[in-house]
Amino acid sequence: MAEQPERAAGKASPHESARKHVCGSARYIDDLPVMPGMAHIATGKSPHPHARITHLDLEHVRRYPGVLDVVTQADIPGKVDVAPVFDGDPLLAGEVVEFVGQPVFAVAAVSMEVAQRAVAEARIGYEPLPAQLSIEDALAADAHVLPPHEMRMGDVSAEISAAPQRLNGELYVRGQEHFYLEGQVGQAEPTEDGGIHVIASTQHPTEIQHLVAEVLDIPFNRVVAEVRRMGGGFGGKETQAGPIACMTALFAHRLGRSVRYRMPRRDDMVQTGKRHDFLNRWSVGFDDQGVIHGLDLMLAGKCGYSADLSQGIVDRAMFHADNAYFLNTARIEGLRCRTHTVSNTAFRGFGGPQGMMAIETVIEDIARATGQDPLDVRKRNLYSPGRDETPYGQTVEQHVLPELVERLEADSDYRGRRAGIEAFNQKHRYLKKGLALTPVKFGISFTVKHLNQAGALLQLYTDGSLMINHGGTEMGQGLFTKVQQVVASEFGVSRDQVMVTSTRTDKIPNTSATAASSGSDLNGMAARDACQRVRGVLCEFAASEFGVEPDAVRFERGLVVIGEREWTLGEFAELAYTHRVPLFATGFYRTPKIHYNREEGKGRPFFYYANGAAVSEVTVDTATGEYRVERVDILHDVGDSLNPAIDIGQIEGGFVQGMGWLTTEELLWDNQGRVISNSPSNYKIPTAGDVPADFRVSLYDRPNNEETIYLSKAVGEPPLMLAISVWAALRDACAATTRYRFSPRLDTPATPERVYWALRECETFNLEGHSGGHG
Repeated sequence: MAEQPERAAGKASPHESARKHVCGSARYIDDLPVMPGMAHIATGKSPHPHARITHLDLEHVRRYPGVLDVVTQADIPGKVDVAPVFDGDPLLAGEVVEFVGQPVFAVAAVSMEVAQRAVAEARIGYEPLPAQLSIEDALAADAHVLPPHEMRMGDVSAEISAAPQRLNGELYVRGQEHFYLEGQVGQAEPTEDGGIHVIASTQHPTEIQHLVAEVLDIPFNRVVAEVRRMGGGFGGKETQAGPIACMTALFAHRLGRSVRYRMPRRDDMVQTGKRHDFLNRWSVGFDDQGVIHGLDLMLAGKCGYSADLSQGIVDRAMFHADNAYFLNTARIEGLRCRTHTVSNTAFRGFGGPQGMMAIETVIEDIARATGQDPLDVRKRNLYSPGRDETPYGQTVEQHVLPELVERLEADSDYRGRRAGIEAFNQKHRYLKKGLALTPVKFGISFTVKHLNQAGALLQLYTDGSLMINHGGTEMGQGLFTKVQQVVASEFGVSRDQVMVTSTRTDKIPNTSATAASSGSDLNGMAARDACQRVRGVLCEFAASEFGVEPDAVRFERGLVVIGEREWTLGEFAELAYTHRVPLFATGFYRTPKIHYNREEGKGRPFFYYANGAAVSEVTVDTATGEYRVERVDILHDVGDSLNPAIDIGQIEGGFVQGMGWLTTEELLWDNQGRVISNSPSNYKIPTAGDVPADFRVSLYDRPNNEETIYLSKAVGEPPLMLAISVWAALRDACAATTRYRFSPRLDTPATPERVYWALRECETFNLEGHSGGHG
């Protein structure tokens, strides 16, 4: 007999498309065959951040050789607005443009090159209007895309006033370009019944289906949105893929032919939203031990010209402004600032990282003010039994962090290395080392309650093979692999017997986006429910056919076992089929326990928390600000891992992406509202050379205390925030030049230039007569 499969879930298995990725056979949208007569799209874009269109002459565009069609807003048959939640995102601009790069018209031509050349033939007149380009501009103008929101716990003013020590501070946290390897792309083909089949690179197929139907003014059931895989998403394909799909569908509908729109990288970097910039300001009261008594915090997000997902993003920044720390008394205000720049959108962490940066800066400043190691201040403020209510009223029930931090502190030899670093810094004038250990507590669930649901469709064939379809999308993170493992485990077969198929709206309707780190939680549970339904009818059949109790039927080792009798799964499926037993089922899951009253700012928005901690060590050249990340130690909580290999890969990738956000990826606009970090030559994502040479990742082996899929925990977003330890280590190295009496302001990204000016701030501190110096 062949070797029997072990339980698939929990094994360090390779990604289901890994071999195809490596050898190039994995098919992305731009790899699909070009259909005969296929049209390609380009858009004409606004050169102004805010202006009124005075005239629009597109005759030369229409007459350009190879042009098939030209559309403006007036040519859209249905709904003009393609906003995901709140109105404000027209597919094409109307009378007014509101950011540099906003599409004014679109061209379909025989090739992308022809379409791009034709666009340049447009004659458009503009009347410039006043523009708000920064958070400060928006605050001064009281310009918001949505009303402010507040969370409050206790009498903050009284606690801060009565505290033995007080500090005020400010930090500017810049945004981040998604820079997925596969840019925004979509393809549409008309169907014989007057509908549209859209193949999209999107994290949200149902949103694509709905938007396309609304733009074309046809029922949802005439639109099928399909996604097999994305070459990266990171939140950038949650809402930003919508206009791409709608544009292809509009032209396909008008021309009666296939249409593809592959947005060039530079257009992508100009026309699509990014991670929000945040301006964070605070006042904090604390005691001589560094324990926080009260915090008053403002979080102001740069939303761009429209709301997009900014309500949820700024809310999540507020939810995570405590990070891992009990705040005792707090007032957290979230502002959604309206600027005449591209509308910012979801990015891995969804506002959480920006909120965490605020509290980690506060902790660092308290440590320097009280003369303590920041780790000791962090540990004193960690959530613990009796100090476990968040500012939004949720109780932290699983106290992972104190033990996790202690273990990482010991495993990384934090104290011994701290002593060695201080000795090194005393001996070296121009090189300073920094060390920091920072924790992460990240809430798992969509903060909009109804999004926490998922469906799945399972089919068992008479040869024993299984096909599973679910509402989640694969963007390289391994969701399909984990769902495949779940199905294989439920039937006791090998992964090879399970096929996970493209996500399609005609198989699973009304899906939520694959976001909020909830892909495996939601879709894994829905797939398991479908499996249990099919197993249930098979067990009932066995009970009636063989006179046994249903629970006497076992699915294991690739077999169906009833007492001493054994069948392969295929043999038993064939037997059940001949007795007219249904071999398919839908599964469904909705996350329990969660609720949030936005008016009161209280509730339980998260099902559970994922946790982690990282220790980073850096060396800084104090003469130039250049630095190197020497070593990183990570201990991360993924519950009972569904796939340790994929989880470790996600932790490593998330950390490096977070390190890029905080150190090298400088997202900049000029004073005319133009994105000037608009290509790989002037926007620096991390390379293989930036990955720490000594990079140690371990999983914290403790099951989830909530009933998730096999007691696992989400892993997609939380690791990104472990990279805050790199920023904190850089600040620690700068503080070393003052003998740790002063922490300079270090806005992000902490580029060598910013580190240089932080070091000069430390020099000023020393020159003003404070104790300190280079040593």
